[in-house]
Amino acid sequence: MKIGFCMFLWTTNVSTKHRELLKDIKATGYDGVEIPIFEGAPDDYKRLGEMLDRIGLERTAVSAMGDPAMNLIGDAAARKAGIAFMRHTIDCAEALGAPYLSGPLHSTLGGFSGAGPTPAEWKRAVDTQRVIGDHAAKHGVTIGLEALNRFECYLVNTMKDLSRLVDEVGNPNIRAMYDTFHANIEEADPIAAFTDNVRNIVHVHISENDRGVPGRGSIPWKKTFRAIRESGYDGWLTIEAFGRGLKDLAAATKVWRDFAESPEAVYREGYDHIRKGWKRAA
Repeated sequence: MKIGFCMFLWTTNVSTKHRELLKDIKATGYDGVEIPIFEGAPDDYKRLGEMLDRIGLERTAVSAMGDPAMNLIGDAAARKAGIAFMRHTIDCAEALGAPYLSGPLHSTLGGFSGAGPTPAEWKRAVDTQRVIGDHAAKHGVTIGLEALNRFECYLVNTMKDLSRLVDEVGNPNIRAMYDTFHANIEEADPIAAFTDNVRNIVHVHISENDRGVPGRGSIPWKKTFRAIRESGYDGWLTIEAFGRGLKDLAAATKVWRDFAESPEAVYREGYDHIRKGWKRAA
């Protein structure tokens, strides 16, 4: 099991200006960081990966599609744009040295039709993920699709539906991720949602109910860590937290207030929370 921290707390564009912060994250004890991929070219991420190597941090990657013009369940033009975005993002993840790329990479974040997914939209999701999975396989990247709460997407809100999508896609490079924040909104039993679908889960986000400091809120952490540990899961436990530093990201995640006294409190206290919780779950 490895512990990571998602850079969304500060930025969607990690660069050399974050070097000292990354060094402190490493000094705190983290095995790696999760790097957002939204802009830039593969060469930019290659250089970033080289800096992370020097610091001693491994990495995963995260992304999302917020522009309705690129929607993997939309019309032909939107699907074409979405596939092109995903291919580029996968290329950047490979250059970064990130074997896992996670997020709601199945449909447009915050895009709604006013109803649930239609059979046609579901078929488009399966078809586009197969194309993306083939590209991911060529570049050594595994996609961890994320089920989001009903206020952020409508294609897949529960782990059961996400697993059904992954199963129908049938591509080993298209898998699932589990996020404690979303699960504790949508699932009648968040723990069973993990254990019943762990066969497809390749990545886990540790996120408090308010997306602040893990351990300070209402997520049932004792049961969560026990379920993850007893399942045999041996991948990343990556903290995802949000703040108000980035206007666009704060708007997308509906963050209108501060959830911690400082970013340092989030990653330092969050790291201790995972280490202690994992140990107690033994």
